[in-house]
Amino acid sequence: MITIDQLTKKFEHFASPQLAESWDHVGLQVGSLSQQASKVLVTLDVRPAVIAEAEKVGAQLIFSHHPLMFHPARDLDLANPQNQMYRELLRHDITVYSAHTNLDMANGGMNDWLARDLKLTNVEHLDNSGQDPFTNEEVSLGRVGDLPSAMSVSEFNQYCLQQFHLKGLRFAVNNDDVNRKIQRVAIIGGSAAKYFPLALAKNADAFVTGDVSYHVAQDMQLNHLIMVDPGHHIEVTMVDGLSKLLLQWNQQEQWGIDVVKSQVNTEPFNFVMSHN
Repeated sequence: MITIDQLTKKFEHFASPQLAESWDHVGLQVGSLSQQASKVLVTLDVRPAVIAEAEKVGAQLIFSHHPLMFHPARDLDLANPQNQMYRELLRHDITVYSAHTNLDMANGGMNDWLARDLKLTNVEHLDNSGQDPFTNEEVSLGRVGDLPSAMSVSEFNQYCLQQFHLKGLRFAVNNDDVNRKIQRVAIIGGSAAKYFPLALAKNADAFVTGDVSYHVAQDMQLNHLIMVDPGHHIEVTMVDGLSKLLLQWNQQEQWGIDVVKSQVNTEPFNFVMSHN
């Protein structure tokens, strides 16, 4: 059995907290890094059902992408469901560690996993966002690459539905571009629509990201950049990607831990289809 601190130090050489955005809250969320762990639950989000799942499987550590605590708690009033989660975690000695924008930025991390999901080739950084403090390699928030074959807008939408296992998505296209073929695609997980000028600078035909606002979608149309918004939840690919990394390190370091992939669906949105 190892301490959570040993595990997270290994991870932080892969995705340093120094890569995280200044507004972000990565690292320890609740619990203790000195706690020993034999089982890790990997999840996109920490929600009550995920905590119940951790209790059921006997995990001492929940490793999430989205931070449990984006903002400091103003009080510990247990009428607040968020505070109830903190109590449940502490009651069961479960530690939560989160890797958010540092995992987005890391080479071999979130956005490389998303580019892999789309089977992009000739993958490049979308921009140079800085350097990894351990390897001195350039890092970038997004990726850009080529599809296996050129696709129409309709074909690409269906391809995204299939590759990300979605029930629906949003897209925006200029009327002049409806018959364009999409070959070069830029992608950033999460909510990154404001970075669409980077996609334009890299000659992308389409930009894939979540939570696109009304006016930014119009700006992309005006700039003849096809927008595909598959939602924020496509980042769930990190459950598989991070689990594989932890299992690889477990074998190398002989930690003796079990890694469990969360089976809880934390997607908050449902889709209603028109019958007209």
